[in-house]
Amino acid sequence: MNALSNLLDPAVLFFVFGVTAGLLRSNLEIPTAISRFLSLYLLMSVGLKGGFSLSQTGLGAHVLTGLAAAAMLAVIVPVIGYALLKRWLNKLDAAAVAATYGSVSATTFIAATQYLTHQGIEYGGHMAAALVLMESPAIIMAVALASWVRRQQGTAPLSTATGQAAPAPLGVKAVLHEALTDGAQLLLLGSLVVGMVTGEQGKAMMEPFSSGLFKGMLAIFLLDMGLLVARQLPLLKGVPTALLAYGLVAPLVHGALAVGLAWTLGLSQGDATLLTVLAASASYIVVPAVLRHAIPEANPGLYLGLSLAVTFVFNILAGIPLYTLVVARLWQG
Repeated sequence: MNALSNLLDPAVLFFVFGVTAGLLRSNLEIPTAISRFLSLYLLMSVGLKGGFSLSQTGLGAHVLTGLAAAAMLAVIVPVIGYALLKRWLNKLDAAAVAATYGSVSATTFIAATQYLTHQGIEYGGHMAAALVLMESPAIIMAVALASWVRRQQGTAPLSTATGQAAPAPLGVKAVLHEALTDGAQLLLLGSLVVGMVTGEQGKAMMEPFSSGLFKGMLAIFLLDMGLLVARQLPLLKGVPTALLAYGLVAPLVHGALAVGLAWTLGLSQGDATLLTVLAASASYIVVPAVLRHAIPEANPGLYLGLSLAVTFVFNILAGIPLYTLVVARLWQG
């Protein structure tokens, strides 16, 4: 159970290959429609697997404890992030980056579940619901904070792209609706429910789809993610060294908080590992998309560049095996 074994995983190697191809400015690309399909397939598969697992274990106290831990981290992480980031950034940029790191990455979670399966470590299916639970609170907190900052400053929002007055930013109600009705989250939850309802019979029927194809689909998706990372690297130009360091240190700090919370609440080894991965990840799809409209004054190069080109790369290549190893050492004594 080490970083080397993870780096020799075909899916991870395809990610590295994608980054390399992108840096070489190759014309290799995954069509947008196929990329979208792969994302939906992976979310659907993870949701189904989680549902099949929950159909066997039921919704016991351990499930509620795991979800409660996820909810606590969804509030704690962005609060800590904002308190630190406002020392280096203006308050609106600090709120945007804090929201990005307070939310989660579904792709990182999916890669972690595959890694745990490969290592023979069991985890609860309810952790897929924890992924959804941790997606929205940071966005809502950031938007509310941005509204407060604007009132304090008495300024109208300006777009960072044009420097001109931006359209009225999304309010908390609109953000809440957008966050809770996001298609990816609904698909994940819907698949979870379908898996719970159909149980073993559904698992047998969906086995070739939800399991047999999963590894290959993940490899193609991570190849596409590698190409995307290479395209986003220019966003890091001009980013202060302290913030680049934040992109590497923040996952470790947030992960350590999750480990401590999981240990205190008595979560299982697998659940603790996934909770740590979720806390250590950062959103690069849902949150940045919402922030562009909700906090147009914030610089996308900061919150998107850091979350995708720094934190996501670190977690895929080294973070997941590191978190798994730390939890295993603690839980196994």
